[in-house]
Amino acid sequence: MINKIYYFSSPLISRRLQIFLRRKLILRKKLVCKNIWPIDKRAAKLPGNWSGWPGNKQFALILTHDVDTANGHKKCHALIKLEQKLGFMSSFNFVPKRYDVSPELRSYLSNNGFEVGVHGLYHDGKYFNSRKIFQERTIKINQYLKDWNVVGFRSPSMLRNLKWFHDLNIEYDASTFDTDPFEPQSDGVCTIFPFLIPNNSSNGKGYVELPYTLPQDFTLFVLMQEKGIEIWKKKLDWIAEKGGMALLITHPDYMNFDGTNLGDEEYPVEYYIELLEYIKTKYEEQYWHVLPRDMARYWVNTKK
Repeated sequence: MINKIYYFSSPLISRRLQIFLRRKLILRKKLVCKNIWPIDKRAAKLPGNWSGWPGNKQFALILTHDVDTANGHKKCHALIKLEQKLGFMSSFNFVPKRYDVSPELRSYLSNNGFEVGVHGLYHDGKYFNSRKIFQERTIKINQYLKDWNVVGFRSPSMLRNLKWFHDLNIEYDASTFDTDPFEPQSDGVCTIFPFLIPNNSSNGKGYVELPYTLPQDFTLFVLMQEKGIEIWKKKLDWIAEKGGMALLITHPDYMNFDGTNLGDEEYPVEYYIELLEYIKTKYEEQYWHVLPRDMARYWVNTKK
């Protein structure tokens, strides 16, 4: 409840004060939630009739980026080059009504083994104020999905109504998490695996839900002000041990690429590089690295 009160009152206060208050709240809640974050052991339960990942890989790995602002959009090329150099691929989720999304950037991503997704229309909390508002925005979101030829959606700030998402022309949604008590809508789905959201209406078309299972960079490095990636590594190792899906959200907005003048809402991109190198080194040939859309299609096929 405190999370929601903060979120919906945040437009009334300055960004600096928002971050200050969130840091205070999150440190208090971190102690209260230590038994379910960053690891909720209940989330390791295997899906029904589980036969494992393709190629007998130990676990699955999905990298995603939410591009929240125009500043984050400017940093995308640097992030792409970084991942290409290290041999990774990822999905970039854009907010089309908040800033101009470059067609050239989208084309480059699509043509070079990456993926594009829609991250709402505006990065606000009004989508679920009423069914009418959501339906009005759905029309425009579906148009962007069609125009961009993409199949994935993630709601800003992870606010969600999984039943309403059936109005979207998507193959997957990625607006949930196994455990993250620090989000405005803090109820987790308590699994480190994908799952189907069936549609019982006349068209019968459902979608796959892909929860993120590694803590967000903004939470760790901006709000908690962690000075290393130990929490990332701890959670990744646990997911690998349990054979789950390691799905990460990072934001180019908060990454500092030049190594100097670290802003109050920035962290060194070296943290992300360190995580990727850790994965490559410790788990070489042990993980199935896949894009969100391919995971969704795989999951649908395995459940037929």
